[in-house]
Amino acid sequence: YVTDQPERFIMGELIREQILLLTREEVPHSVAVTIDMVEEEPTITRLLATIYVERDSQKGILIGKGGTMLKAIGSAAREQIQKLIAGKVYLELFVKVQPKWRQSRLHLADLGYRVEQE
Repeated sequence: YVTDQPERFIMGELIREQILLLTREEVPHSVAVTIDMVEEEPTITRLLATIYVERDSQKGILIGKGGTMLKAIGSAAREQIQKLIAGKVYLELFVKVQPKWRQSRLHLADLGYRVEQE
């Protein structure tokens, strides 16, 4: 694939894609992902990512009973990211509630979305 997007953005979108695939209709598209840290070592790339949702109920769905959903999301996303970078990946995910992040220009900008000036 050829793209003009930064690798971190693509990694975040791969995680978001797995969230949408695995949670289906349970979590609406009010999910954002930021890649907080990328640490490249000779044998492995370590990633820390935060998943933002708008409500506590969405956080519970993403984590799942005993963390099962978050583990499934992480495993599937890790496989996709390993294909992207052609190497081993250690992926750690966190879920945070950020109420009404989609309505806040500041939060949208912090999450990497382009915000048009009025």
